[in-house]
Amino acid sequence: MKFSLSMAAAACLATTLSAAPAVELNTLSVTASTIDDKFTSRETEASGTATVSGETVDKAHIENIQQVLQSVPGLTTELQGGDSLKIHIRGVENQMYMGEKPGVAVVIDGVPVFERTGRVNIDLDNIESIKVIKGGASYLFGDDALAGAVIITTKRGSKHTRTHVAGEAGSYGYQKLLARTGYSGESFDTHIQVSERKADGYWEDSDYVAQYVDGKLQYYIDDTSDVTVGFEVSHREKDSHGTVQGVTAAKEDPKSTEGRDYTALYDVDLFKIYATYSKELGERMNLMANLYQYSDNTQFLSGYVDYDINHDPVDDPHAKPYLNDYEQIQRGLKSELRQSLENSAWMAGVDLRANNYKNRVSYAQEYATYGYNYRTRTYEWTDYTNVGEERSHDETDENVYAAYGEYKYAVTPELTATANLRFDHIALDYSDYKGTKLDKSFDVYSWRVGAAYSLSDMHSLYANISTGFRAPTISQLFAGDVSTWGSTESNPDLDPETAYNYEIGMRGMVGPLSYDAAVFCIDRKDFIMSTSGNYGDTDATEMYDNIGGMRNTGFELSLGSDYSQSFAFTIAYTLLYAKFTSYDNLGIEFGGNTVEYFNATDNQVPRTSRHTLDISGTYNYENRAFLTAELFARSSYYADDLNVNRIPGYGVVNLLGTYNLNLGGVDMSLFARIDNLFDAYYYNTARSSGDGNEDGVFDAEDISISVNPGRVYTFGLSATF
Repeated sequence: MKFSLSMAAAACLATTLSAAPAVELNTLSVTASTIDDKFTSRETEASGTATVSGETVDKAHIENIQQVLQSVPGLTTELQGGDSLKIHIRGVENQMYMGEKPGVAVVIDGVPVFERTGRVNIDLDNIESIKVIKGGASYLFGDDALAGAVIITTKRGSKHTRTHVAGEAGSYGYQKLLARTGYSGESFDTHIQVSERKADGYWEDSDYVAQYVDGKLQYYIDDTSDVTVGFEVSHREKDSHGTVQGVTAAKEDPKSTEGRDYTALYDVDLFKIYATYSKELGERMNLMANLYQYSDNTQFLSGYVDYDINHDPVDDPHAKPYLNDYEQIQRGLKSELRQSLENSAWMAGVDLRANNYKNRVSYAQEYATYGYNYRTRTYEWTDYTNVGEERSHDETDENVYAAYGEYKYAVTPELTATANLRFDHIALDYSDYKGTKLDKSFDVYSWRVGAAYSLSDMHSLYANISTGFRAPTISQLFAGDVSTWGSTESNPDLDPETAYNYEIGMRGMVGPLSYDAAVFCIDRKDFIMSTSGNYGDTDATEMYDNIGGMRNTGFELSLGSDYSQSFAFTIAYTLLYAKFTSYDNLGIEFGGNTVEYFNATDNQVPRTSRHTLDISGTYNYENRAFLTAELFARSSYYADDLNVNRIPGYGVVNLLGTYNLNLGGVDMSLFARIDNLFDAYYYNTARSSGDGNEDGVFDAEDISISVNPGRVYTFGLSATF
């Protein structure tokens, strides 16, 4: 592996709001974990991190997690309606569509929680903390942690033993109901929670409902060990999130009453259960083990189709909708052993996974094809398929055997060095209804080396080089064997994609203000792309190969004051330069049948703004009344890889007011929230890849756009007793 000093100098900046005091040799410890976030000391952390507390999430009274994550520099999200979204870190995978992996490991209570469409759904009312690790994080989490990880811990029973009820309502039919109760005894703590969020939605056919039941039991076996068992059951239904084609339609029909998305009517059932065992082995040694299962059963319709008032497909011979039925089961066992010594600390872990993915695609309605009948010598409609007839049916087993570890060494009282190493053996086995059987395995090493240097009790430097990887999928490795579209070739010799992250930062305190500033560079190697262009003619002969590259460099700054004061503020700023370093086969289709190829090397990665800023200020009146004002702004960006269609930047102002009181021993809280106070007009998403209206010109009328709803009101009341 080769590293250039110029790349390291190009490096990064991350986010955090806490100080880093000098190293104490007798308390040096390993804080990294894939199981639990209890190891929260950042005194010797070599990477940029950020933490959002569950209290912050609860007090924000948000409809989706985007509304709090936008305060973390370097982190962006793509909202898909309701509380379903895709998370990006430092611009990685902003160029991709909504169905691919996001290049970020998302872990809840030690359990990987990716859904099959690349998005993640999070119960916003059950968050104890959110920790963001920036830069390549495969040294802890393995596959797809190209740009970092988002680690979510759910609420702990010991903190939620009172009964809590809440209700909210808002614009476009938004409603939320929640009830939680718990109990704490000498040997155990427990709580259970039920909630429902639903809305009619701003866009045509964008209604959704999300229902959750979750709980946790922590049992104290003795003074040195405990076991925690948690579960979550959720059911979600949502329709289209309302895209239109072209800037003219976005102005004239922002609610997308005249159009539909390619996919619609999602029906998602998720189930998560896990058990975590923790044991103190002496004063400075700890053992943890985590056993989990996460299942995801998702159904949705794809294809161009209309629906009647009951959301049933309308029998239209021109429509060819498919019923997609995805079933995913992730099972795993993790275990970590850690020890703190006089001037060093270490952690060793194993990560075993047995994942199964089933995909079934069938025709959702009868449809006919139009063609020439040589017997009658006329063009006519002929029957082609029946409802329920399979188009494809396949299954993939993914087994992962991984070992990882971390070692810290206090070189001096001020300087601590850190090294991480992980080995993954990934085995894929594929079969389908045609009798096809395929298999492939990969052996991948991931690592991090870094250091933290304490300049004083109030300021410290940190730096690291880390890696992330993504293994090829079955559909990329064996496109010619498994694809049902066009003429493709297999390429079983594909290598995993690799990302190298270079980062230098400084964190600390200046008077009452905490800060974190860093520069970074993420360099993508062996990027897997189609040889005929990612968006070219699907009838062209193609295969996937390691022929692409990307480099994201930038600066991040977070600055904040203590929220216990009468006035507090935070500032989060990101400067990002994201470009393709290798992309000479961009295919653009014109007029519906002609494909031209372009060299997009050095082009800006689409949907990455050069500047992103979030500023918020909160006035606290006697810890009873709070008023928060927030400004979020981002600069312009391109909607396409060719950099033809530039989308204007925007800025929005949000307001939140809360009043707390106690009535007869019952803690009451009332709130009102206004998002987009000045009703700014802008796009939630904008992407384009070809001549969508087939007029022979690639321009702004080909952009797929989701228009922001504008000013939105939310209000509610909660009681705890």
